[in-house]
Amino acid sequence: MNTADVANPSTSTTQNSVLDEAHAFLRLLHHETGQAGFTRRWRDVRAEITTTGTWRHTTRELTYGARVAWRNSARCIGRLRWQSLQVHDHRHTTDVTAVQRALVSHLHHATNAGRIRSTITIFPPVPAGGSAPIRIINPQLVRYAAWTDRGPILGDPANLTLTRLATTLGWPGPPDRGPFDILPWIVATDDGHLHALPADQTDILEVPIQHPEHRWIADLGLRWPAVPVISNMLLSIGGVQYPAPFNGFFMGSEVAARNLADADRYHQIPAVIDGLKLDENDRLRHDKALLALQEAVLHSYDRAGVTITDHHRESEHFARFVRREEAAGRTVVGDWTWLNSYPMTPQDPSWKRYYSPAALRPALCPDPAAAIPAAGTGLKVPHVGSTATVAEPNHERAAPSTAAAVCPART
Repeated sequence: MNTADVANPSTSTTQNSVLDEAHAFLRLLHHETGQAGFTRRWRDVRAEITTTGTWRHTTRELTYGARVAWRNSARCIGRLRWQSLQVHDHRHTTDVTAVQRALVSHLHHATNAGRIRSTITIFPPVPAGGSAPIRIINPQLVRYAAWTDRGPILGDPANLTLTRLATTLGWPGPPDRGPFDILPWIVATDDGHLHALPADQTDILEVPIQHPEHRWIADLGLRWPAVPVISNMLLSIGGVQYPAPFNGFFMGSEVAARNLADADRYHQIPAVIDGLKLDENDRLRHDKALLALQEAVLHSYDRAGVTITDHHRESEHFARFVRREEAAGRTVVGDWTWLNSYPMTPQDPSWKRYYSPAALRPALCPDPAAAIPAAGTGLKVPHVGSTATVAEPNHERAAPSTAAAVCPART
């Protein structure tokens, strides 16, 4: 069976759409795995949906659905590894303290002393017509604060709204503020409150950035997290949606050419140009600086024993993924602009063709309800480190990991 058979599902949240998606998912699972008992399982699931409006996946169904959701993620170039995804089932977890423990567990398991494991943690489902018991507001579990109290932004400008929200929730930040202060985890519960959970530095592995030849790059004081955990995602399986933080691992160009180099992020290109003593008339000076920064990132992660990949290798891996999928009779979906982001070149195999734009299910989708609330109007100033009411959403751009996956959300 081709996964394109479950493409473009109904966007309605009615019982019929859940029945349609559940039937398509079970049909796909039983066909691809050879698991017997489809007729009996579908009879039970149909009865459950008819009675309750939803259904509960078995552990095997949940694991299979999460892995196929990664396989179906059009913007992800790292899908060759989809079958290795580690699934943590936390559908029973609703207590905020238990959520914090689950996120710490995810980081420990995924980090694996630097040998990064692709991991997903699945929280309780979103009920029909209701709010999820748990949602993570942070776009990623490890994000750096943006401070504005001393003039120009200190830190990551992408996280300005998230930083203001965290401080409104009672997070003071470190006594000596710097450019790489890890933000707390902000969790929304279905009672309409936000909870700021400080992240323990000892639970988070970071990589200091240095260059094997240009020793002065270390003096810039740059660093980046080992693991890119996208944390404001919904996992959609058979008409049921789960908040589900997910990680792959970094591609060097993402850290260097986007997070550290972009003018609206850490904007390190001018400093690298100065360090390399490049002439202002050199029309390729920005390219040379970017290359030096990418060399530094790849060298630093390798030196620290932390898994990282490069764009040439991932393009080759993606070509292998395409060959495997097409040999299995499955349609390969892909967003060319994401699969071939800078510095991919026409010499890379992923550059040479286009892919189906279909939105397949199961899927990993952005969660519109997890948009970062604006700090201010609608927020209650909490007691020490506690809660606040969700305000109007502010859709601030966040750059997700190239090694992770996003897809069009259902409307």
